[in-house]
Amino acid sequence: MNGEVPVLGITMGDPAGIGPEVIVKALTHDAPWRECVPVVLGEPHIMEKARRVTRGAPPIRIVREIPGGSRPKEILVLPSTAEDLSDVAWGQRDPRCSRAQLDFIRRAVELALGKRIHAVVTGPIHKEGLKQAGVTYPGHTEMLADWTGTRDFAMMLAGEHLRVVPVTLHMSLAEAVSSLSIQGILRTIRLTHRALVEWFGVHEPRVAVAGLNPHAGEGGLFGREELEIIAPSVARSCEEGIRAEGPFPPDAVFRMAVEGRFDAVVAMYHDQGLIPLKLLDRDNAVNVTLGLPIIRTSVDHGTAYDLAGTGEASEGSMLAAICLAARLARRKGLGPGRNHGG
Repeated sequence: MNGEVPVLGITMGDPAGIGPEVIVKALTHDAPWRECVPVVLGEPHIMEKARRVTRGAPPIRIVREIPGGSRPKEILVLPSTAEDLSDVAWGQRDPRCSRAQLDFIRRAVELALGKRIHAVVTGPIHKEGLKQAGVTYPGHTEMLADWTGTRDFAMMLAGEHLRVVPVTLHMSLAEAVSSLSIQGILRTIRLTHRALVEWFGVHEPRVAVAGLNPHAGEGGLFGREELEIIAPSVARSCEEGIRAEGPFPPDAVFRMAVEGRFDAVVAMYHDQGLIPLKLLDRDNAVNVTLGLPIIRTSVDHGTAYDLAGTGEASEGSMLAAICLAARLARRKGLGPGRNHGG
């Protein structure tokens, strides 16, 4: 990108949740301003409310187009919804917030696909609010994949100690187990390998694959998924030149990765991977969607209505998501042209 500073579109998330607050708090730190030009896709009134509960926050400035080049330390807000949010209360579900959180994401995708911004950082959305707004997607990941026409995608959670990529995402545990397939696991291993090389700069990634059952099935004693589905997936990935190993017992594989034996762990279902990651990297883990034609990172937490407006929500994950998105944009060399005007 020839030294160009990445422009990031940060979606505000649910206006009644902690998204606005953690964005403002993240932007009180110096690191984002060294890494990128942050632009909040949201609603100025809500961002100003969040600024008032944050000590040392930069001023809010409304913009009508994506800026070019570095700017003074001001929180730029691009109004991105037609909803009237002037009387929205912190911590209360509101149909207007449900619709607005979708507007912010749509605007971000539009700008990213149009090469007007380098990357998207998403604030936390309320999943029940999605349903309330008539949306059937279970979360950001599936929504973004559909809106960008992406068939093969995965969710990586990356922290200081661990990187995990679940094969299955937002579904019941019973559905997750029944949906496991050789092709699905192989696809996840491939996406993980490619992301480690292209986005994280790992020259020869080592990918661990977790088993599903206790003791990785113990040779079929506790289940046959390891023998019939997971091990064949690992074998096929190795035939393609990927350094994958497994299936390993789930109660041991994450410790092995933390100790440095592997660069990422492919988990079989959502909580199998996210429980150890959130235990170790609670406030600094970042959600990265693999396979999209755009760069997207996100916080790894929800809207936390009980903390909204208190000034007490941790900005660690948002800060990490912004900085990672900027680094990925530089590594990928993606971004808008030099003319950022409307």
